[in-house]
Amino acid sequence: MSAGNTPVPGERYTNSLGMEFAPIPAGTFRMGNEATLPEDLLTPAEADGTVRVWLPATGDYDERPAHQVTISRPFHLGVCQVTNAQYEQFDPLHAHLRGKLGFSIDSDEAVVFVSWHEAAAFCRWLSEKEGLPYRLPTEAEWEYACRAGTTTLFSTGDTLPEEYLRNPGSSWYPDSRHGRGRAELAPLHVGRTPANPWGLHDMHGNVEEWCRDWYGPYAPEDQVDPVGRADGDFRVTRGGSHSTVAYYLRSANRMGSLPEDRSWYIGFRVAIGEAPATSALPAMPPPPVQQGVSTRRREAPVPGPDRPHFHGPLPYVHIPEGAVGPLFARHNHDAAIAECPNGDLLAIWYTTWTERGREVAVAASRLRVGAQEWEPASPFWDTPDRNDHCPGLWWDGEQTLYHFNGLSAAATWGSLAIIMRTSTDSGATWSRARLIAPEHSTRHMVIPGTFRAQDGAIVLACDANESWGTALHLSYDNGQTWADAGGTIAGIHAGVTQLEDGRLLALGRGHDIDGRMPMSISADMGRTWTYRASPFPPIGGGQRLVLMRLQQGPLLFVSFANDPLPITDAAGKRRPITGMFAALSYDSGETWPRMRPVSDDGPGREVGTLDGKPCTMDASTGEPKGYLAACQSRDGLVHLISSWNYYRFNLSWLESPAPALPG
Repeated sequence: MSAGNTPVPGERYTNSLGMEFAPIPAGTFRMGNEATLPEDLLTPAEADGTVRVWLPATGDYDERPAHQVTISRPFHLGVCQVTNAQYEQFDPLHAHLRGKLGFSIDSDEAVVFVSWHEAAAFCRWLSEKEGLPYRLPTEAEWEYACRAGTTTLFSTGDTLPEEYLRNPGSSWYPDSRHGRGRAELAPLHVGRTPANPWGLHDMHGNVEEWCRDWYGPYAPEDQVDPVGRADGDFRVTRGGSHSTVAYYLRSANRMGSLPEDRSWYIGFRVAIGEAPATSALPAMPPPPVQQGVSTRRREAPVPGPDRPHFHGPLPYVHIPEGAVGPLFARHNHDAAIAECPNGDLLAIWYTTWTERGREVAVAASRLRVGAQEWEPASPFWDTPDRNDHCPGLWWDGEQTLYHFNGLSAAATWGSLAIIMRTSTDSGATWSRARLIAPEHSTRHMVIPGTFRAQDGAIVLACDANESWGTALHLSYDNGQTWADAGGTIAGIHAGVTQLEDGRLLALGRGHDIDGRMPMSISADMGRTWTYRASPFPPIGGGQRLVLMRLQQGPLLFVSFANDPLPITDAAGKRRPITGMFAALSYDSGETWPRMRPVSDDGPGREVGTLDGKPCTMDASTGEPKGYLAACQSRDGLVHLISSWNYYRFNLSWLESPAPALPG
């Protein structure tokens, strides 16, 4: 074993910090995966032994195509992940993060809560200190070293021994309402599992490891010393971690996150060797939803404001049957909608197989001005192997579109940070994603319905899952900085609006009062709230409401009646309706004199609802469920989407009573 200033090729090396490095020879391997995976790997039991996780039998789509890669020069790679004791010689203040949320307390545990930038800075510091080319490994170098000459799913074969699995499952931590609380904590000591054939520990699990590359799809050609894409949103992580099922610990599995992200899942290990001089693959072209976007404002003919207008339901989710990534045919839900500056409509939603899986991504579709159909779905935003829950979309009425999204630390929505992107060309291009609420928290589950308050604040509502309520995040500088207002609205998935006197009004799901949906009022921009029963029935699973102020002044409320709800029809008779309905208030939510089903008022017919499942729509029955979102365009039309359908109507239609029924 060599020591001192110069590693000897083919020998282990120990540096001045006591970090051990194993020699990695030059060679060629098959990168990626195209094999069918064994069934017992695809359906691992959760920690309680009852819940199964769906996983694709061919591995994630981004592991294909498998391709031959040559590592042309030998290098050295850390035998273990960087520890707290080693990292704190570079950044002593990081000691204050030991034990954050209960993770990584001891000196010989893997350092976590380290961003990609900080990991890269550690390598530069170590290079200057020792005069050696320390750096993060490339993604190809990492997989090559992990495989260590093997061609199986793991370096241990096609199964991973239990000693590598630390709290395996889809963790909800720190969300104690869904998970097991501190019982989900796992020790992160390095070097406690057997080394792979090249002497490297913890290549499968413990903590994920930052790699040098920008994340992007593979190229099919044989490559020599690849270095990833030229640009992107995400830096690659590899190896998987604690609190994760073995599927994501495979040698070929790819993960990633924003380079600013810090969590208890991600650490790093260090390579020694000059970085490859290879040119990066070009950044990927934009998806179809961002192509051919006009920068000129266009308008389609609209009915006069005094003539009732209703159009729909029109499906907006168009994904090929059987698709399993990056778009998923099985479950598409939780949508947001905005008018673009050029007049197009843009809808985004999450697409997945299971809501709590790591595969959750965000899809988009565009309804261009004058088009009769929404375009086929496109990928919109997808942090690799991280649950991208709860998208939001808002246009500021001038030039800027805002995209908000939850970024999970891993699977589930128990630990979300919030990202923001902006576009000033109607969604043709977007800024690089930025963390606006970087702590992974239970108060960061984005809800559509963002608006600008009278005092200039941008108001962003988010579920506060630990209290089954809703939090508000405010920005007074057009999204540069954000702060949690501090109070909690009664109920999740709340719709929020501002009244003429400056108070905030909210209606939410859950925390019912006297059997009615709760109404929350704040006179201090969300710091405190008072609660009382609303006149509306409560809603439940698979349902989310809309509450907004229309340009003309009235408040619009759209929700669901699970039991018959009486309305007054055009003949002045009271009759019951069920499913989706709309209501108007002209007195700041005190009364709601106009109420009608959201329906084309036609005879009974079958239409699709959540995930395309059939339901009946008629003059008394609207969609039975869906997560609703809405916007109002400059021409006065309201654009409403459920989890599957698009509706368009105007104020005159909302104010017109439902038709009288025959007999």
